Amino acid sequence: MYDTSRPDRYFTDEHQSFRKNLRAFVEAEITPHVAQWEVAGRLPRALYRKTAEMGIQGVLFPEDVGGSDGDFFMQVVVTEELARCGAGGVCASLGSHSIGIPPVVKHGSAELRARFARPVIAGEKIAALAVTEPGGGSDVAALRTTARREGDHFIVNGEKTFITSGMQADVITVAVRTDPDARGASGISFLLVEGDTPGLTRRELTKMGWWASDTAHLTFDNCRVPASHLVGDEGQGFKAAMMNFNNERLIIAVQAYAMAQVCYEEALEWAQQRRAFGGPLSGHQVIRHKLVDMAARIDAARCLTLDIIWRHMQGLDPLNVHVARTSMAKVIATDAMKFCADEAVQILGGMGYMRGTKSERIYREVKVLTIGGGTDEVMRNLAASQLGI
Repeated sequence: MYDTSRPDRYFTDEHQSFRKNLRAFVEAEITPHVAQWEVAGRLPRALYRKTAEMGIQGVLFPEDVGGSDGDFFMQVVVTEELARCGAGGVCASLGSHSIGIPPVVKHGSAELRARFARPVIAGEKIAALAVTEPGGGSDVAALRTTARREGDHFIVNGEKTFITSGMQADVITVAVRTDPDARGASGISFLLVEGDTPGLTRRELTKMGWWASDTAHLTFDNCRVPASHLVGDEGQGFKAAMMNFNNERLIIAVQAYAMAQVCYEEALEWAQQRRAFGGPLSGHQVIRHKLVDMAARIDAARCLTLDIIWRHMQGLDPLNVHVARTSMAKVIATDAMKFCADEAVQILGGMGYMRGTKSERIYREVKVLTIGGGTDEVMRNLAASQLGI
């Protein structure tokens, strides 16, 4: 497997120095507390401030909003290292700002950037993105939440569901339909809704996995949102949402193969230490083959994902090819995660079914990454359409 401590085509000395410090931080400040946070159903707010001080929250954001203006491979380092704690809920909660704030940073006014983006990147506030609706799922163009202009405000009505960090979020980037007569992708805009806005109610959802991440169903009942909270141009939200999804899907692919790596390492360690039928489990061909198959799938997913990122950064692929390959990477990486989680639990045997192993937790979390950010089925359809199939 890869030696992630050395610089290579993708990761410079700066990347690897950051990785080393981040790995130590995760081992000391996150991994020992995962079980406690899963019981609580959320992360402590103090953790957001600590991760911000480490530079985790701001790696992709410009310096004028408190970021470090790093490249996408710096975000890959963050995602790979956070995954080592073996808890997708921790990664999801700490990463909800990475899908909620980019539209604000890229398209928002100077006031919105200063008032909302900067404190989120500093770990002082929590951000969420609210796009998915009860009746729409991955079909963003079908969203029904409305925002009617009334003087200096928009009146927001509708529902959003499966919103990561939705219970704790201080600021929510909400996809709304500002043109009531528009259909499909037309007339969609982004509004920033503050968490204490009258008329906003939140209901916590319970999940199969990601227990350390709070997830909410949001209801907007005549919420008055200042018109100045409009992000970018009115009616141009669909394109911004799609570009946001591309980055989200790449990060999901990274998280998936990194979680698969966690399963592989735990299974390998167990197989080398556990003795059965006169020798270590790793001495039996059937176990060795399982481990090789796991390593091969992780390698394939990682190589594809990093190549997509590198080629995009070099401007080598047209947008349709980038979107198609990103969709394929998400499917391949999440398939690797599913396979490795299943095999790891099998290798660990009874212990793999017990709480306390990372593989058991990841096994419960495999399905969410095949759904969030666009289902496998949507990803395949999207790739086909972009490739002209």
